[in-house]
Amino acid sequence: MARAGPTVGSLDPAVQPVAAERQQPPPPSAMSSIASYESLVHAVSGAVGSMTAMTVFFPLDTARLRLQVDEKRKSKTTPAVLLEIIKEEGLLAPYRGWFPVISSLCCSNFVYFYTFNSLKALWVKGQHSTTGKDLVLGVVAGVVNVLLTTPLWVVNTRLKLQGAKFRNEDIVPTNYKGIIDAFHQIIRDEGVLALWNGTFPSLLLVFNPAIQFMFYEGSKRKLLKKQLQLTSLDAFVIGAIAKAVATTLTYPLQTVQSILRFGRHRLNPENRTLGSLRNVLYLLQQRVSREEDKEMVKEVIILMSSLFFSGARTYKLYLMLKEKH
Repeated sequence: MARAGPTVGSLDPAVQPVAAERQQPPPPSAMSSIASYESLVHAVSGAVGSMTAMTVFFPLDTARLRLQVDEKRKSKTTPAVLLEIIKEEGLLAPYRGWFPVISSLCCSNFVYFYTFNSLKALWVKGQHSTTGKDLVLGVVAGVVNVLLTTPLWVVNTRLKLQGAKFRNEDIVPTNYKGIIDAFHQIIRDEGVLALWNGTFPSLLLVFNPAIQFMFYEGSKRKLLKKQLQLTSLDAFVIGAIAKAVATTLTYPLQTVQSILRFGRHRLNPENRTLGSLRNVLYLLQQRVSREEDKEMVKEVIILMSSLFFSGARTYKLYLMLKEKH
């Protein structure tokens, strides 16, 4: 009878290392952690959630942007501002620029969520994350997002405000035929660097989503210690509070960012560099002084009413879509 060969469970030293190699899968590489299916699911979920939220609450965002850019428009209640826009510009005016904004938002959130979760998988590697790590990852993801998507936001801001009836006579109107034409005219008339107007305050504003995501992740970890999983209501409330906290802390810079992205204000001859530090500080000081007159507080209320619900809705959809995969 032929002698049976050694089995995997035998003590033959020549066979054991081979069997061990077959049983243990190789550790995931850095590239597989970045280009993973899980990161893609996070990115798509974040993009779809933000698109849905922005579509529902787009008129509130329109009112917010008008008040930020046109400082001579008197702040009122949200319904009053929207009714004023509809009366002057038509019924569909609150939804002007919807497609470019949604396109930019989709790209921006895809880049942010994909970068955040890819770097998290690479850094944490299966361990429990911490609030400090979430903040660092949020800042890095925010910087990548700003550098890649600022041209989209410059174009969509101008398209969204095109045709608006401004109270400020110093604002130069635009005449773009669409997204491609806007890119062409900006590069032709202002130079390619104009597409990155507002990059400086935008880089400072990376702390907005970083604070938001840090607050959200920290709150989620605390809740998961008390319960098995996060409910839709939990995600809704945590997302709303996280967005509210981040927006309140960074609102003055958001206003400066909107003005610089719009880029249609007439400037003094000695201070024509729109994105210069001098202009950023001047605009920031101007907005803070308006806050002392309590006008800015009203703007914050309008912005908060928009972002409170959209932020909550985004995170709710984000979790719902992610759980399906």
